[in-house]
Amino acid sequence: MIHYMSARKIFESYLNSYDRTDDKVRLKIVHTYGVVGQAANIARRMRLSNEDTELAKLIALLHDLGRFEQLQRFDSFEPDTMDHAAYGVQVLFEEGMIRKFLPESTWDPIIRTAIAKHSDYSLSGAADARTQLHARLIRDADKLDNCRVKLTDATETFLGASPEEIGAQEISPAIYDTIFWNQCILSADRKTLMDYWVSYIAYFFDINFRESMDIIVENDFISRIIRRIPYSNPKTAEQMNDIENYVKNYAESM
Repeated sequence: MIHYMSARKIFESYLNSYDRTDDKVRLKIVHTYGVVGQAANIARRMRLSNEDTELAKLIALLHDLGRFEQLQRFDSFEPDTMDHAAYGVQVLFEEGMIRKFLPESTWDPIIRTAIAKHSDYSLSGAADARTQLHARLIRDADKLDNCRVKLTDATETFLGASPEEIGAQEISPAIYDTIFWNQCILSADRKTLMDYWVSYIAYFFDINFRESMDIIVENDFISRIIRRIPYSNPKTAEQMNDIENYVKNYAESM
């Protein structure tokens, strides 16, 4: 049996090894529980079984386990400092920590694949239908709570700059064009602060389920995230207006 609340107590104990007062660590703790909530929300809307719902919540609880070590070592979310998904898999499955969260090994292949691939540029390698379901679900739940992060957390915490500093910059031409190809943006291609902000909007092209997109549309996440930044750069302001209209049309027609 999967017991989410028991696993949550173990997770809280794990967090005691890290500085909960650090803004980045705090952000990731709140994010983890936000992803759990979104995973449960998606599972409910999809009418998944109780077992799959509990499994989705457990995967969400553990999906960013590696982030805390990344922050402790490097004080950074940047992927070139550490592959947090791979590190989480290492700790859970190669070092055996998964048995603290779940005594049975029945679901290990699903959990391992879902965590390993949750932050990949695109999803591949989830062979069977149930593994693919959970690999896709955690990616959607992660993005849904990241909408909350982008709306409520200080941009200085996750991007190292104020909204005013972000909106004063330009969007690189290749980044702007990528939006209209309905594609996510590679981390390595981002050059300006605005490139980073646009990449958060491009996440919506990697939403897997209509139920997830319904949550995005119902909460008006696209417009709200775009309008959080004051675009003092006139060219950027015009481009973001075009991006808003395009991505909203995409979301509503998915």
